[in-house]
Amino acid sequence: MSAAAGALAAVLAVDGGNSKTDVALIGQDGSVLAAVRGGPSNHQIIGVDQASAVLVGLVREAAGQAGLPAAGQVAAHTSACLAGADLPVEEADLSRLVQSFGWSPSNSVVNDTFAVLRAGLADDGPHWGIGVVCGAGINCVGVGPDGAVFRFLALGELSGDWGGGGEIGPQALWWAMRAEDGRGPETALRTAVPAHFGLQRVEDVVVGLHLGKIGYEERHRLVPVLFEVAEHGDQVARDVLARQAEEICLMAEVAARNLGLAGAGASAGAGASAGAGASAEAGGAGGGPVPVVLGGSLMTARHPLLTGAIAERLSVSIPGAEIRIVDIPPVAGAALLGLDHVGAPATAAARLRECALAAW
Repeated sequence: MSAAAGALAAVLAVDGGNSKTDVALIGQDGSVLAAVRGGPSNHQIIGVDQASAVLVGLVREAAGQAGLPAAGQVAAHTSACLAGADLPVEEADLSRLVQSFGWSPSNSVVNDTFAVLRAGLADDGPHWGIGVVCGAGINCVGVGPDGAVFRFLALGELSGDWGGGGEIGPQALWWAMRAEDGRGPETALRTAVPAHFGLQRVEDVVVGLHLGKIGYEERHRLVPVLFEVAEHGDQVARDVLARQAEEICLMAEVAARNLGLAGAGASAGAGASAGAGASAEAGGAGGGPVPVVLGGSLMTARHPLLTGAIAERLSVSIPGAEIRIVDIPPVAGAALLGLDHVGAPATAAARLRECALAAW
């Protein structure tokens, strides 16, 4: 996995998130020269200085693994997908920060949703479509056949967003508590949620959270509990997943409509039916399929209740929608964007995909 003596890597790929950071050095042929992982690097949470220290340390480690000098330039281009790059102005600010590290002559910093979109597109074709990420949170971007870009603010509840593990995990607790105290319908979550924590009652879980005996981040880990209960037919849990599917579809539909993709005519208003106003014509550019790429932990889990509901709705609201769930990690998406930038051939992207399955 080492680079040729004195040769820079083609791409330094970075996926910096809220829980972990992946860094990889990629050769011109798409080979993975180095791959390292470290802690979180979201500057909005841990501060710019700490985030910079994490990134610099990981790049130094990757350089050593690839046989490159620990200081100075390590690649022709840096392609970074960083948490906290939610707005274009934030992407620009972070790009200047990355450039100050001197890792490469050029760099690009984008929201990780663009990397997910690229990861789900063909390497030898035009790179346009709709990408939706549903992991801890939710976001969606779209790129039209003409290069036009549509994006959401994606700042959580503040910008009208709903969904992701950070939302539906707490929903499991919310419905469980209401079932236990009588304010809500009966649900198997009432027993499954406290059992997850080794407790008898939902009240014990809530009090534990309130007193700090249980970390608030543990609510996120209730997502698999919700899925399991839904799988056994619980209506409350299924309704939560149905709402999650609706939010994902709404974002994709709005993006498609704003990009003028044929057939994307579903209304996004309250109570809109899946096919309201949809054109009978299918497809995007030239009447071909409209790629809708799904990424993030809730999507890559491929739970049939969730993905099935999404596929059913989008088949009507965006006729010609071709749903693809990414099968490579986000850092590989960042690497693909970098290979595009340096003009690497499609064979390099294909090799990267093969290597990614082994490297991560």
